[in-house]
Amino acid sequence: MLLDIRELTVEVAGKEILKGVNLQIDQGETHVLFGKNGSGKTSLLMTIMGFSGYKVTEGSIFFKGEDITNFPINERAKRGMGMSFQRPPTIKGVKTIDLIAIFNSDEKSVTEAAESLELTAFLDREINRGFSGGEIKKSELLQLMTQNPDLILLDEPESGVDLENIAMIGRAIKKLLQKSLRRLRVNAGLVITHTGLILNYVEADRGHLLLDGRMRCEGNPREMFATIQKSGYEVCARCQK
Repeated sequence: MLLDIRELTVEVAGKEILKGVNLQIDQGETHVLFGKNGSGKTSLLMTIMGFSGYKVTEGSIFFKGEDITNFPINERAKRGMGMSFQRPPTIKGVKTIDLIAIFNSDEKSVTEAAESLELTAFLDREINRGFSGGEIKKSELLQLMTQNPDLILLDEPESGVDLENIAMIGRAIKKLLQKSLRRLRVNAGLVITHTGLILNYVEADRGHLLLDGRMRCEGNPREMFATIQKSGYEVCARCQK
């Protein structure tokens, strides 16, 4: 099992946000996470990635069979985790190409990835400074494509993206998750989505519904999203059970 989360309980600023969450993702699988605003979805991704401020009070996180519950972010990244943020920060004084060079010095692969996302002209610009919403999302994906992690965490990749760019972003995520492959597919993903647009470009294996910090159910992601659209999250939780 690539990622194995067991009875994970997490506090943020003294408040319990996640309550006994269990989640398993194997190599090559893509899972989608649904839930209302404030249900704990982003907190789950931030905890998996190891950000400070997310205190694990119970449970554990295993990655590639190793207990990483108390590992810092850099150690998780070294082991093959990567994350795209819903609202990435602007980093003044650091060029996008300089950040990418830290984990990928292959100029040809970086150039090809940038060209596929129409970001070649942005490589020498400061990270996310003056970027539009769509450009920020593409920059995040460029960093992930050049890092090529084994586990990809995506927090609302379609948020703030216009219809002209959503197809390009969808294709990039499909490539990142190796959806054009079969037996050789090893990269796995956990994707938060509200609009469900990403399901038009990436075939997900499993859907999960997180409500009030608890995993309420799991099932076919397209069926779950259709129920959520028609009847809401609570009805989805009851139907999937």
